[in-house]
Amino acid sequence: MAIDHVGIQVSNLETSRAFYARALAPLGIEFVKEVDGYLGFGENGYPEFWLGAQDSQPQGTHLGFLARDRATVRSEPKIFDVYHPQFYAAMVFDPDGHNIEVVCHKPEE
Repeated sequence: MAIDHVGIQVSNLETSRAFYARALAPLGIEFVKEVDGYLGFGENGYPEFWLGAQDSQPQGTHLGFLARDRATVRSEPKIFDVYHPQFYAAMVFDPDGHNIEVVCHKPEE
């Protein structure tokens, strides 16, 4: 499956901009641009992950970002072998309670 881009709603754009800038930097994902009040993050100047402001409390979302290797996942890793034996991941919650995951499917080298 290929997904071109995804967007989530957040309660505070500036707080979320700071959170995602730090959380996604190890993956090579950075803030790319702002368009009509939406913040776009991505690689090579192409925004693939968007944040938009929402007045009410956003509902929780789960997003999984792919890591190039296990070293990128090291903060709070865990093998989730219920998915497959090499599913190595770490999860955090953003300021709005969205569950953000970074995952590597490669075996330990």
